[in-house]
This record gives sequence, C-alpha cells and structure tokens, in this order.
Amino acid sequence: MQDNEKVKKQERADHVRQRLSQLYPNPPIPLDHTDEFTLLIAVLLSAQCTDKKVNEVTPELFAAAGTPQAMVELGQEEILRLIRPIGLSTNKSKSIYKLSQLLLERHQGEVPQTFAELEALPGVGHKTASVVMAQAFGVPAFPVDTHIHRLAQRWGLSSGKNVVDTERDLKKLFPESSWNDLHLQIIYYGREHCTARSCDGTKCGLCVELYPNRKKAVVWNKP
Repeated sequence: MQDNEKVKKQERADHVRQRLSQLYPNPPIPLDHTDEFTLLIAVLLSAQCTDKKVNEVTPELFAAAGTPQAMVELGQEEILRLIRPIGLSTNKSKSIYKLSQLLLERHQGEVPQTFAELEALPGVGHKTASVVMAQAFGVPAFPVDTHIHRLAQRWGLSSGKNVVDTERDLKKLFPESSWNDLHLQIIYYGREHCTARSCDGTKCGLCVELYPNRKKAVVWNKP
C-alpha cells in the first residue's frame, strides 16, 4: 500500500472516530447485567442471538441464579429451561453450568481478569473474553462482531478476510484509549444507520461522507 493510501485510510478512521463520538458520547453496554458474572453469562448467551432476546431471558435467569454457586445449584436442566428461547440453548446451558463450576473450583467464584483464563472457560471465545475484559475490567480490547466486521469493510478500514484480521486492522488505526467505547459506538451505528439491508455502502451518512463518489454497492465478506 502506498503512503498516500495509508494516509487516506487513517483520515477515514479519524473521521469515523470523531463522528461516532458525537453521535454516541457515552455508549451504554447493550446487555443488561449487574456485575462481572452476569455480564459474562449475558455475553455468552448473545452468540448468534440478538441482545434484545438475551435481555428478555436473563432477568428470570439471574433472579434464580446470579452467582456461580447459585447457577451450579440451579442445575443444567433448569438453566436450559430458562434460556430455551435463545439460539443454541442446549450447548449454552452446558457451558454456563460447567463455567460456573470452574469459577468455583479454580477462581474462588470470581470472574478471572485475564484473556487466557477467560478463554479457558467453556463457551468463552476471544470475542466474549474481549467484551468482558473491556466492559467489566476496563482493559483495552476491540471485540469484533458482525456489525463491526461489516462496517470496517464498507468504510475501507479493513480487508475483512476474517474477524481476526479486522480486529488487528482496527487496533492499528484507532488509539488504544478509544477501543472500549468505539467498538460499542460502531455496533450502535451498524444497528441504527448502516445495517446489512438498509445500506450497501452508498446510503448512510458515514458511508457517503467517507466515499462521496462511490456508486457501486460494497459486497462485504461475512465472518
């Protein structure tokens, strides 16, 4: 990539950060939770499921079991019953039960505060661990979901070969101090303005601002 192209990409990234900070100055965490454990469970449940559906299910679940000890005592079958409306509920109920057991056995019932320890828990991948590290413990992270993966391509910030590459590309373009807010800001923008169906890279405000002469739709690589 030539130097002038790098400059243009950085200019686009700077513009995105400025505009999103104006639109969403204090982006809230979209998953309802009360502490690190309930955030971890909510993020785990959100895989291949909408935050809205998760927030409909978790109040009853957390009222019954808001700690690892209570979750183990609740049992896998009852966990499954309470989360059944959520996709992949059978596998997720197993993960929640085993995860709660391991928190008691290995971490004194506390959610660990390192990527390695989080990713060693059942059902917890890099994205889930990144959300927990960023939003529960304030550690800079850039979890990439479908919205971020899509918008990074439409905005010319990443080639979008996979979410790993997208995360790496975005971390290079944005200052570390902005990551925790920015990944939420992009998600909100992707839900409200630059959705998969309502924009094709030529319609929403930011796409037009970044590429005013773009005529053809952007075909993005799904994760």
